[in-house]
Amino acid sequence: MEHTYRLVISCPDRVGIVAKVSNFLSTYNGWITEASHHSDTQSGWFFMRHEIKAESIPFGLDQFRAAFEPIAREFNMSWHIADSARPKRVVLLCSKESHCLADLLHRWHSKELNAEMVAVISNHDDLRRMVEWHDIPYHHIPVGKENKAEAFGQIEELLAQYEVDVVVLARYMQILPAELCEKYAGKVINIHHSFLPSFAGARPYHQAYSRGVKLIGATCHYVTQDLDEGPIIEQDVIRINHSDSIEDMVRLGKDVEKNVLARGLRSHIEDRVITYENKTVVFD
Repeated sequence: MEHTYRLVISCPDRVGIVAKVSNFLSTYNGWITEASHHSDTQSGWFFMRHEIKAESIPFGLDQFRAAFEPIAREFNMSWHIADSARPKRVVLLCSKESHCLADLLHRWHSKELNAEMVAVISNHDDLRRMVEWHDIPYHHIPVGKENKAEAFGQIEELLAQYEVDVVVLARYMQILPAELCEKYAGKVINIHHSFLPSFAGARPYHQAYSRGVKLIGATCHYVTQDLDEGPIIEQDVIRINHSDSIEDMVRLGKDVEKNVLARGLRSHIEDRVITYENKTVVFD
């Protein structure tokens, strides 16, 4: 993978944004390898993502931030720049179902995902051997009605200890407390086994079966305090018909779930997602 810097910007839309940023990069011989722009005419907001050859810039990220700050102030930008050579630190949370966890571990092991899988946390001990085969620490923290506060306190301590960049709920069947959602806003990704906003909550395949739907799907989204209502990153569907049982739908749905979660995580770790209000702009 080529060493690049990823410059990600959102700001009120106006004339001259692209020219100003491009001129800044050109001044320092910055070589743009990828450029993505989107103007939201309804909100009047502008979104931008540039990848720049790191070797073409004559200084590091700290100096880049200092040099770029006057432009950011001028255009009232919300922005950040990331280094592709510094993979994001990921903690996976899971319960008993293995398909999403196994898929992400395989993609990481085969270097399809440029991330650092630093730990797995689970409320069950079932998947320990799978995780430890990958030489990844496995933390079993049971969660019950009596110990929820204590359990999530331990999880929060682990996330801080691992200096986590992103948390992935790989079919983790517990609801995160509001304080944790707020602390890691925009950094917790969930896979919901439904094409949200349809069939939110529990047992979506049973709900879908009872309605006789012709499509089932999955949704990868950021976690917020409002259950299953966070900004959507990625979605997909698969066609079914009247002959498919609930078991068939669950089997087919698992394939969609793991693919959608992997694509959503990839977009996040490559700094391709910009959140605005309760929506996202995702640059391919």
